[in-house]
Amino acid sequence: MAKNVLLTGGSGFVGKHLTEVLIAAGFSVSVLSRSDRKNTPLVTYYKWDIKSDFIEEEAVLKADYIIHLAGEGIVESRWTEKRKKAILESRTKPIELIYSVLRNNNKILDAFVSSSAVGIYGADTSQEICTEETPPANDFLGTTCQKWESAVDTINSLRIRTVKIRTGIVLGRDEGFLKKITPSFKAGFGAILGSGKQYIPWIHIEDLCQIYAKALTDFEMNGPYNATVTNNTTNAKLSRILAHLYGYKIWLPKIPAFVLQLILGEMSIAILEGKRVSSEKIQKAGYEFQFTDIEVALSNSLS
Repeated sequence: MAKNVLLTGGSGFVGKHLTEVLIAAGFSVSVLSRSDRKNTPLVTYYKWDIKSDFIEEEAVLKADYIIHLAGEGIVESRWTEKRKKAILESRTKPIELIYSVLRNNNKILDAFVSSSAVGIYGADTSQEICTEETPPANDFLGTTCQKWESAVDTINSLRIRTVKIRTGIVLGRDEGFLKKITPSFKAGFGAILGSGKQYIPWIHIEDLCQIYAKALTDFEMNGPYNATVTNNTTNAKLSRILAHLYGYKIWLPKIPAFVLQLILGEMSIAILEGKRVSSEKIQKAGYEFQFTDIEVALSNSLS
C-alpha cells in the first residue's frame, strides 16, 4: 500500500508541483484545504480552519508523512503590524494544531518536513556566504523564520524526524516570483531595483520538489537544509538576463531604493537586500541540482 503524504499549502505554487512529483514517485497524497473540494482519484482533501483551531484529525492520523508548506505571502502587501502577525501565525499555528493531534493520539510519523526560508539569515547584503550554521538575524524575516523553525522543533520533541527546507526565490513557469516580475519585462519595461547588487538566492521548482521528496525517504536527513543554488546571482544579473530572453537590453534607469521604500515601506528590504547562501549541505546529502545556471533556469521557466 502506498505511503501517504499530507500537505498543508497544497494548492499553492509549490504544493501543486510537489503533488505531481509525489504521485509520480508512488505516494498517495492528501491535502488540507480551507474550502470544500472534491476528492480526485489521486488526491484526497480534508478540511481545516486555523482561525478556529479546527482540523479533520483523520488527515493527520492517516498520514505517514506531513509536508508543511502553508503560509501567507511575504511580499503580498505592506508589513503593517497586523500583516506581520498574519505572516508569522500562518506558519506557526498550523504546526501547533498538527502537534496537538499527533500528541493526543500518540501518532508517530515517518517524517515531518517543513518549509522555511533563507530569510532566516536576514535581509542585508554582504559578501558572507550563509550556511545552516549561520546564526539567525534579528530583523523581521530572521525572527519570523526562527519562530517558524522553533514550532517545527515541537514535532521533533515527539521523536519524529523533522527536516526544515530553507528556500530561496522559487523559479517556475507561470507562478511565484516570475509571475510578479515578468509582465514588465515582457512589455519591454524591465528595470534593475535599487543598487542591483543585492544577491538573489534562487532554486528552480523542479529541484525544490525533488529535495522535498528526498527529505521524506532519506532517513539521514535531519534539521535545516538550504534549498538554493550557490552562485553570485544579483538583481542586476537576473534583470539583464530576463531582458535578454525577451529580446532587448535594459534601457530604463535603476529604480532608486527610496522610491521602493516609499511604495512598499519596510517590506522593501525583501527586494532591496539579499544574502549569498550555500547549498553545500544538501549536496553532501546526495542531491544533484538539475538547474544551476540562472539563464537556463529562467529560460525554462518563461511561458
